[in-house]
Amino acid sequence: MAVPVAVLDCDLLLYGRGQRTLDRFRLEDVTDEYLVATYGFPRRFIRYLVELLGASLTRPTQRSRAISPETQVLAALGFYTSGSFQTRMGDAMGISQASMSRCVANVTEALVERASRFIRFPQDEAAVQGLKEDFYGLAGMPGVLGVVDCTHVAIKAPNAEDLAYVNRKGLHSLNCLMVCDARGALLSAETHWPGSLPDCAVLQQAALASQFENALHKDGWLLGDSSFFLRTWLMTPLHIPETPAEYRYNMAHSATHNVIERTFRTIRSRFRCLDGSKGTLQYSPEKSSHIILACCVLHNISLEHGLDVWSSPAMGHVEQPEEEYEQMESMDSEACRIRQELLLTHFS
Repeated sequence: MAVPVAVLDCDLLLYGRGQRTLDRFRLEDVTDEYLVATYGFPRRFIRYLVELLGASLTRPTQRSRAISPETQVLAALGFYTSGSFQTRMGDAMGISQASMSRCVANVTEALVERASRFIRFPQDEAAVQGLKEDFYGLAGMPGVLGVVDCTHVAIKAPNAEDLAYVNRKGLHSLNCLMVCDARGALLSAETHWPGSLPDCAVLQQAALASQFENALHKDGWLLGDSSFFLRTWLMTPLHIPETPAEYRYNMAHSATHNVIERTFRTIRSRFRCLDGSKGTLQYSPEKSSHIILACCVLHNISLEHGLDVWSSPAMGHVEQPEEEYEQMESMDSEACRIRQELLLTHFS
């Protein structure tokens, strides 16, 4: 373990000329078990993040001393996975809570800058086909390119446009629209929508809808629940199934769509800053949105490194506002035709 040191107020010392850093904590001094328990991730993963983000965390200034990229990454991971700026964590690294907050801001922005690299739909034909086959293997639902849903993350009441962020439960939140694949890896994440917007309105305004409306993703569809409108590229469950084929379709739809719910639970249990157990995110909507997106990036990177997406037990969570599902059916005749054809071809 590192020898305790006096806590320094390093708010003005985050960056230096690259000559000296405030290295008060070394990965080599602690066990993997300690790192996972304190920062949520093993040594090899943390080292990868330091290498990935290092260039963004060592911007030169006229300051003579700096907090190293390694320490900045550890401080950010500690916050993401615990949901608080713990004094003992800052003490171990030799930095103040104020400096930890600045570290979180720096690492968050560095991850957001790289979001499009780690959160995206596959482009090549073989990868798209693999995506469909993985989903088909879950419950026999063909043509699925992703499962989509929204989840709310609680935030403090913003100073302006206060009512825009009040959801149906009367809480301030961001309504986050996400798509994942059959493994739980995120393919799309829009984390900035005000909590007052219902899921269908979020999707209607989202970049995701524009991509599919413009046929950027062909020969397949997303699966969404009854909070969304049926579209040619978005298959929803039947409101009142009547035939055996319709029941089979709804059962396959539900079993496949459940992947996104499991993914939400996993993200919340791994990144406790999002689950509401330590209170709301104490940041503006914009900064809170960036923190959520940074956690989404880390979620996908962890999958790339073989960290089991389903390994963490579900913990506390924000109560999700219930959506009103009335009249979400039969809004698009062509979409109805496609769904009926799907029923006849694969579930009859």
